[in-house]
Amino acid sequence: MGFADALLTGLAVDGGLYCPAEVPELPPLGETIEYSEVAAAVMWPFVEGAIEADAFRSIVIDAYAGFRHPDVCPIRELGDGHHLLDLAQGPTLAFKDVALQLVGRLLDHELGRRSQQVTVLGATSGDTGSAAIEALAGRSNVQVVILHPAGRVSDVQRRQMTTVDAANVRNVAVAGTFDDCQDLVKAAFNEPALREEFGLAAVNSLKWARVMAQIVYYVTAARAVRADGGPVSFTVPTGNFGNILAGWYAKRMGLALDQLVVASYRNDVVTRFFETGALTATTVHRSLSPSMDIQISSNFERLLWEASGRDGSGVSELLTRFRMESHVDVDPVWVRRIRSEFDAGRLDDEGTLAEMAHQYNRLGLLIDPHTAVGTEVARRLRRDPDTPMITLST
Repeated sequence: MGFADALLTGLAVDGGLYCPAEVPELPPLGETIEYSEVAAAVMWPFVEGAIEADAFRSIVIDAYAGFRHPDVCPIRELGDGHHLLDLAQGPTLAFKDVALQLVGRLLDHELGRRSQQVTVLGATSGDTGSAAIEALAGRSNVQVVILHPAGRVSDVQRRQMTTVDAANVRNVAVAGTFDDCQDLVKAAFNEPALREEFGLAAVNSLKWARVMAQIVYYVTAARAVRADGGPVSFTVPTGNFGNILAGWYAKRMGLALDQLVVASYRNDVVTRFFETGALTATTVHRSLSPSMDIQISSNFERLLWEASGRDGSGVSELLTRFRMESHVDVDPVWVRRIRSEFDAGRLDDEGTLAEMAHQYNRLGLLIDPHTAVGTEVARRLRRDPDTPMITLST
């Protein structure tokens, strides 16, 4: 399947996730510093053949023209070689804007070219929904239906989603958790007749185009702090695993990365995997970081597939048992391969509030709880003080 078909389809017909058949090398970037120019160059190998080069470049430039900072994703120094990558400069103040402002335009372009319409169906713990609606509201070729867990998103994000006056946008509050919303979306995509009737498409992090767009800011951040091209490390507040997975793909493309650190909160299914070698889903706890209130980390499926040697049937069987039993032991060979690529840590409520106070008292910098999880875990797990550490501020 080509990029354009994967863009419109979302999930594969068997319920699996699309991944690139080959991971390209990073292109030579020379002295290029404009974010949109770097983005167009880094993503081009994934989209080549699906869209004209000039059209793609124009879409990328337009996607980032509305961001408040000229660098799109600026860097801030925290001290001692620790940096903050600010991903909240988009229209909804969430890092999801970086990918969805682009994906919305790519969808509209491809649908217009095909004279088609789709219904975008997505699940959100808050930030994806508001960012997707902002990117797609008023677009003539797209209907938007977003599911969110009632009472489990921030009030700001609930208002961002539910007060948009656009005829093509619908919101559904679900009595349950984010994982319940995600299960409803995946069930809909697994019904071929339903998919065909409504032309279902996805925008949440199950869509490969979103992971692709997130690769870019790993490249720009690394270039900003290491002009010599030397290694850098990243710490990422992690729920659904798409954001840090983009960093792993950046490394596969040739970016010099030392550590990739998973920073979890109270709902720490991924960190528990690194400790036990098993996937175990427990009760989803409400936390100060609602976008990480997840027990089924969907994008982890892509990493399992890569770690398994791309054994699709083996991963499918494993995840089917996980969803049925809420616990599954992962092949030790796969576990060793994944552990060799990542470090993982967690932070609780008390530690999060203490870290927010710590950064405010030091720098006058007010960070959100998600970011605080990242900065504290980054300091604690950083191996090499001479290698710059970059925490993603979401």
